[in-house]
Amino acid sequence: MSTVPATDDRGAARVPVRGLTVLYDAECTLCTHLRDWLGRQPQLVPLTLVPAASDEARARFPGLDHSATLDEVTVVGDSGQVYRDTAAWIVVLWALRELRPLAHKLSTPAGARLARGAVLAAARWRGAQWGGKVYRREAINRGGAQRLVEGRWSGDGWAYDPGLGWVYDPPGCAGDVCATR
Repeated sequence: MSTVPATDDRGAARVPVRGLTVLYDAECTLCTHLRDWLGRQPQLVPLTLVPAASDEARARFPGLDHSATLDEVTVVGDSGQVYRDTAAWIVVLWALRELRPLAHKLSTPAGARLARGAVLAAARWRGAQWGGKVYRREAINRGGAQRLVEGRWSGDGWAYDPGLGWVYDPPGCAGDVCATR
């Protein structure tokens, strides 16, 4: 059991990954299906599957925002690397023997757009399972990526509207300056 505090930036990006802990929503049928599927896959990097926001997750990663782990897929490397959202999906694929080549393709700019689309599709399905709400968000995500605005979850240009699904509304320009990525 690792007690390494999970932080976004502690120089862990240059440390080899020898194990990954996948935090999944144990109340989500899609999430538990994927957990079972992951457990059956041949792994190049061992995956430990732990329910998000559980006592075990809190004991392993006391510095992690556990309410956010229920909203977005979160994977923690054995040296404290934290992967969220699309990056989490890609690193999990990278850990699987037969899907590592796909993970390399999805880590390119073009592949990342495809991976993001898959993550958004899964999020839309999850939202439908929770009565048209996106997950169980009740306040601004402390990571700043998403927030409830006029009945819609939004962030980085993407918004989830229960009636429409995921829509993209790019950030506007302030004066002569436009937001770029």
